[in-house]
Amino acid sequence: MADVLSQSEIDALLKSMKESSSDASAASGPSNQTSQASDSGFDSDEEYSKYDFYSPRKFTKERLKLLRSIFENYARILTSQVNGIYRTMTDITVIELRESRYYEYVNSFHENDCMTIIEVSVKKKGKFTVPMMSYVTPGLILTLANRMLGGGAEVISVEEDYRYSDIEMSLYKRIMESFIHTLADGFTNYIDVDFQPSRVEENPSMVQEVGQDETVVLVVMNVDVTGIASEKIRFCIPGTLLEQIFRTIDSRKMLARGFKYSNNSDTIMHHLENTRFPLTAQLGTVRLPIEDLCNLKEGDIIDLNKTKDSLLTLYVGKQSWFKCSMGTHKRNVAVRIEERIDRESDDEDEKTPSIELTEPEAEPAEEAVDDQSNSN
Repeated sequence: MADVLSQSEIDALLKSMKESSSDASAASGPSNQTSQASDSGFDSDEEYSKYDFYSPRKFTKERLKLLRSIFENYARILTSQVNGIYRTMTDITVIELRESRYYEYVNSFHENDCMTIIEVSVKKKGKFTVPMMSYVTPGLILTLANRMLGGGAEVISVEEDYRYSDIEMSLYKRIMESFIHTLADGFTNYIDVDFQPSRVEENPSMVQEVGQDETVVLVVMNVDVTGIASEKIRFCIPGTLLEQIFRTIDSRKMLARGFKYSNNSDTIMHHLENTRFPLTAQLGTVRLPIEDLCNLKEGDIIDLNKTKDSLLTLYVGKQSWFKCSMGTHKRNVAVRIEERIDRESDDEDEKTPSIELTEPEAEPAEEAVDDQSNSN
């Protein structure tokens, strides 16, 4: 009867078999492995990230690319605003934009960190039920607050778990309001959205508006303050909110595309047909001295230097369009269009009817007296 192997002997046998197979493969085919790796396109030195099938990606690369362009535009606008208002040199850039779970975002906070809840609303659609979150490192807030209170150009650096005082919390809210209102300018090329700060949450783990396992998009922005300190601004956009924003953007694109290729000439003409224009019939123009104008009274007659059968000029707005004759229609004064004015050859003044004023000419009274004496 054959001997029965113990567990230790079985393990030793398996280990020896593995070592022999690995040595044989290393000795026989290093060149074959290199050629296979080159043919397959894989680099043995390159690192690859593992795909988490438990939390699959919710947004495509095109969506994230669009969102990144929005926040890059926001970063440029915010840089100009901070440099102009707070009189300091900063450079704000987007360094990371990725999908994550909400609990991962919340777990990254310290005990004394403050998170701002932002309400998002779109005109003609109302306010979204899911808010947006934002966090700014305390060093940036205290540096900008120092500039607001007339401080120097020094950069204030504190620990990440710094706790704000009551006065600093008031300044924090004011600074965050300016940051949040500027956020709408980054979206202005795609959607007309409004952002309003709702409240400041001093315990981020207690926020109940977003589920712990919900997919969110984290946007991390780096703030380089005068080349000395590097601070961070983080935005957390829940997936449900982002889906509604993308859906609104897509509807706007479809609507714009429909107007682009449709023929709206009938609609335009319908609106133009109901537009009212003033029509003015000009009887004539005359020049009067200021003295005569001041002495006008009831019953005076003004000679227009035109015959009673001469044609009048009919103005549409401020432009002369027709020649017309004057008469009556149903016991009302009316005009009848006789001919259309040629715009190219007509040099007539196109201004509305008016009476031009001139200064009275001096009468040669002395010369008239001298002539009468000489004749006598």
